[in-house]
Amino acid sequence: MGEVANTTTEKTSKRNWFKGLKAEFNKIVWPDRDTLTKQSVAVVLVTVILGVFIYLLDFVIEYGIRIIIG
Repeated sequence: MGEVANTTTEKTSKRNWFKGLKAEFNKIVWPDRDTLTKQSVAVVLVTVILGVFIYLLDFVIEYGIRIIIG
């Protein structure tokens, strides 16, 4: 008999979890197209700028080490 009660409780628990999940998904506010475009452009620009900065820093450090080592 314990198995039947456990299965019923487990099913109810899963149903409540999915109901809660659905309720949380309904609270999500998705950005509009304009906001999404602006934020995506900002992310790409910052990524490119940081990539160039890291490349230049690496180049300068490598050049300095070559001068020190000879």
